[in-house]
Amino acid sequence: MASPYVLILYYSHSGAVASMAEQMARGVEKAGIEARIRTVPPVSADTTSSLSDIPDTGPLYCSEEDLRNCSGLILGSPVRFGNMAAALKYFLDGTTNLWLTGELVNKPAAVFTSSSSLHGGQESTLLSMMLPLLHHGMVIAGVPYTEAELMDTQTGGTPYGVSHFAGKQSNLPLSQDEVALCQAQGQRIAALAKRLEN
Repeated sequence: MASPYVLILYYSHSGAVASMAEQMARGVEKAGIEARIRTVPPVSADTTSSLSDIPDTGPLYCSEEDLRNCSGLILGSPVRFGNMAAALKYFLDGTTNLWLTGELVNKPAAVFTSSSSLHGGQESTLLSMMLPLLHHGMVIAGVPYTEAELMDTQTGGTPYGVSHFAGKQSNLPLSQDEVALCQAQGQRIAALAKRLEN
């Protein structure tokens, strides 16, 4: 039997969501489970296959097998008009086989996001990302208020999932509170994965 892992699946345009994914992975690994980081390719109006199956840099593209065999999922996207990015939505729209077979039922899941403005739709994006996970029968876990940074943060952070305020140029680094919350969210999903593993 394969070792359990938490899949951290994200799309990042400016790098902030990728930085958050790395902090999530640290939290997962603190809990003693492998963190498997994967991304998705951008979408294009070009309908021919113009991208390699392996990205030039960074994490590998997520496969259906990566998702099928995970013990837990943490899903990340930048805010796009109060919704998840099209690239991530496109990937999730292609997971019908997993839905038909119930492969993700009862696995824990969480979401995270980043936006250029402080009130740019972080919470609506997080909620929109939960919808396909609920359809898959996953167990959604947010960030509890027992995490002190949730009350103290002056940047990102919500009980629906960790968020990051990237600034007008999308170049602000993660704040200390955001780093702590990312790691806490990763640790929580890993702990839940251990408890819910059959």
